[in-house]
Amino acid sequence: MAEEVLMSSSRKITSHLTGSLLAVAFLTSFGSSMLYGYNLAVVNSPASYIKDFYNQTVVSRNGTGLSAETLTLMYSLTVSVFAIGGLLGSLIVGVLVSRFGRKGTVVNTTVLVFLAGSLMGFSRMCGSPEMVIIGRFITGIHSGISLSVVPMYLGEIAPKNLRGFLGLVPSIFIGTGVFTAQILGLHELLGKEEYWPLFLSVVVVPTFIQLMLLPWFPESPRYLLIEKNNVHATITALKWYRAKCDIQAEIEEMQEEQRSLSSVETLSVWKLLLDDSVRWQVLSVVVINIGMQLSGIDAIWFYTNDIFENAGIPAPEIQYTTAGTGVIEIIAGLVGCFTIEKLGRRHLMVGGFTMMGVCSSGITLALILQTQISFMRYISVCCVVGIIAGFCIGPAGVPFLITAELFKQSHRPAAYIIGGSLNWLSNFTVGFVFPFLQMSAGSYCYLVFAAVCFAVAVYVYVVIPETKNKTFMEISRMFSRKEAVLEIQGLIHDQLKLQKMNGYGGLEHTSLEFDSSSSVP
Repeated sequence: MAEEVLMSSSRKITSHLTGSLLAVAFLTSFGSSMLYGYNLAVVNSPASYIKDFYNQTVVSRNGTGLSAETLTLMYSLTVSVFAIGGLLGSLIVGVLVSRFGRKGTVVNTTVLVFLAGSLMGFSRMCGSPEMVIIGRFITGIHSGISLSVVPMYLGEIAPKNLRGFLGLVPSIFIGTGVFTAQILGLHELLGKEEYWPLFLSVVVVPTFIQLMLLPWFPESPRYLLIEKNNVHATITALKWYRAKCDIQAEIEEMQEEQRSLSSVETLSVWKLLLDDSVRWQVLSVVVINIGMQLSGIDAIWFYTNDIFENAGIPAPEIQYTTAGTGVIEIIAGLVGCFTIEKLGRRHLMVGGFTMMGVCSSGITLALILQTQISFMRYISVCCVVGIIAGFCIGPAGVPFLITAELFKQSHRPAAYIIGGSLNWLSNFTVGFVFPFLQMSAGSYCYLVFAAVCFAVAVYVYVVIPETKNKTFMEISRMFSRKEAVLEIQGLIHDQLKLQKMNGYGGLEHTSLEFDSSSSVP
């Protein structure tokens, strides 16, 4: 059954997928999303070498080395400054995409990667730990921008029946980036002491390929028409990105959205938060983006080696076992990518978060019982794999796609700022708090992540409608109907309460008849 779903969805996707769409999805994800995954994992392998470099540099400058606490603090700053940069990048993405466009932002921000790669690559030669830290911060800014603008760009160039497929392509490349860092970090490749600056600066290679090829492709048609009012450029872009030349219906849909926004400027974050007409969309973006990080996936990524060590895997084999989880990430991402147009967004998110919740509970049980039951250590390894697979099938990429689908053109940049900033704040929080949570709660700490996963799964199932094969205007109208129904229910409830106040205000004879057809669009 699962194989039939996968084959059917694959045939449907390939029949509508053009070379231009596939090339843009590859270039943007290869040069941007893959770097995010790479930078998440790149500091794990050379950690001891970087610490030695920091200590030796301070000895050469001051004559004395660093204390263990100071050295740990410097390395922790090297790791966490990436998330701080990501937060800054997510906050400025709205200004960038409005000024430079979607593709223009991807192309123009490549300069950040070259700057960061140069700083980290020459840091040992210059004897400067500061260059490593600043380089990590700059790569974080680039990733914060890319994680928002790439799904936005792909979501706007894709036809509605491929929007889910293209929207999940970046998540595959995030997994590929993590896997690439794990493989290159093996001792047989770049995992030696003399190679760690090169290992950190490899990020410039995919970015250079992206910079050479992506400028030849058109900008987002929706951006060109709705924000720039350039009909000719819009038609040219659509002909690039569509297998069939009949693009009239799509242009009319964009023009309908343009007319609905004729008196509305691009909203700021504050105005978006105050806009009651999109409160459910905003709440949904908040829940799924926070849930994405508080699901515990970052704790699993950061501490996979520790979990495998506790499971009794021999130390020399841990690096290969960890690299094996990277393969799971890619396979799970491909499954989600090729089934999303068949199963829909809600099924992948509900299924993914539920699977992560079950496996997080399983890790707790396995860690508690592994001292009494020897095979439980293997259960904990299976649960780690299950959490990673569940995350990559849906929660890894669908939240970014959903953020694009739930909002009109005028609201979309601000929505990505909200989602992206909460995503990075949650990322930083988990990385900072998890060690303390683990010390205080022990094996039970994973139950916190399980509770978050189950709560998000329930919210998605109850609140978020299926957006598969819907235009942006159709999705907007679905939420408008939800809002109108809730307002009517609230009004009826208030009227009933007042009617019970017999004699207070003379409402006992008030009619409670409503014409719902005139109130609900």
